[in-house]
Amino acid sequence: MMRRVFGITGWKNSGKTTLTEKLVAELVRRGWKVSTVKHAHHDFDIDKPGADSFRHRQAGATEVAIVSDRRWALMHELRSEDEPTLEAILSRLGTSDIVLVEGYKREAHSKIETRRLETKDRAPLSAHDPHIIAIAADFAIADESVPVFDLDDTKSMADFIERATGLTR
Repeated sequence: MMRRVFGITGWKNSGKTTLTEKLVAELVRRGWKVSTVKHAHHDFDIDKPGADSFRHRQAGATEVAIVSDRRWALMHELRSEDEPTLEAILSRLGTSDIVLVEGYKREAHSKIETRRLETKDRAPLSAHDPHIIAIAADFAIADESVPVFDLDDTKSMADFIERATGLTR
């Protein structure tokens, strides 16, 4: 199955999560079914100590599914396994019109790079990544070979993503 995948990448504190959230809301408002994948570089947990599912994982379960009439979640403990590839994660997702991927700056999918004035001293990722096809920034940027959007211009970026991924009705 061919998936439409588009990424939001950038250095820490460059506005990736806020932009991803706004793009999800805009694309959903336009009638698209959107999924997301968020890459974390640290030991994160979506579970709480003492919860039944936490206790199952602590006891050694590799996968724990939590299911209710409103949502379900599947947690997979890697234990001694390698981190799964983005492709492996995408293959586990249900159907959607588009998957927005936050992070995964080294993967080979089309991406928007986020930049903020307070992280301006970080080296631009676009200089070394041909998959960055646009930039979203909260300051003026000159001499770029890709389109540059204002970080708050969600509608124009959503238009761009629709065109770039072939998302049409």
